Amino acid sequence: MKLTLYYAPSTCALVPYVTLTEAGADFEVRKLNFRAAQHMTPDYLAINPLHKVPVLEIDGGERLTENVAIQLWISRAYPAARLLPTDPLQEVKAISIMAWCASGIHPHLTRINSPSKFCDAPGSEASIRALAVKPLLENFAAADKRLAGRDFFFDHFTAADAHFFWTYRRASQFDLPLGVFANCNAHFARMLSRASVQKVLAFEKETLDGFSKS
Repeated sequence: MKLTLYYAPSTCALVPYVTLTEAGADFEVRKLNFRAAQHMTPDYLAINPLHKVPVLEIDGGERLTENVAIQLWISRAYPAARLLPTDPLQEVKAISIMAWCASGIHPHLTRINSPSKFCDAPGSEASIRALAVKPLLENFAAADKRLAGRDFFFDHFTAADAHFFWTYRRASQFDLPLGVFANCNAHFARMLSRASVQKVLAFEKETLDGFSKS
């Protein structure tokens, strides 16, 4: 099976990179330089008209977008990797966490990073960021409570951990008071020690270095 992951540094395309690696999948990565607007070219818009990543292409034909769907497909394609809990109720709870990361946490990160995409009124950036920070920290407080006394969200590493890791890493790239979330920080450190995460972070650095030279 031929798999191609469309990826851009710092984006949530990190999530399927981690889980594909955890699954031992053989996959190719197509790098996109968002700063050079490569995601807005006609060729890429033909792949994803919404000009986002990740996209997972399967056997050069079928394409999946949106992390929750991509993660679900990877978990079913590679069941031995145990990327989701096997118990049906726990599996749905893991999907719920991924949906929470995608729709409950990620949008606040986008507003902090790119406030002008949401309001073009002069001087509105600081207000938009402030309005996003409050619910973002509320979400992390909820995650911190859920992670109390646990290494991962479930009894072992799952795709939900990969997705949450990306949200927390992205938040750590802003000036935010994350030090109060002891359990989230422990989870973050635990994720940083995984070979799959180290591989994607090394790839991200290599990609960014290459983009800076082009």
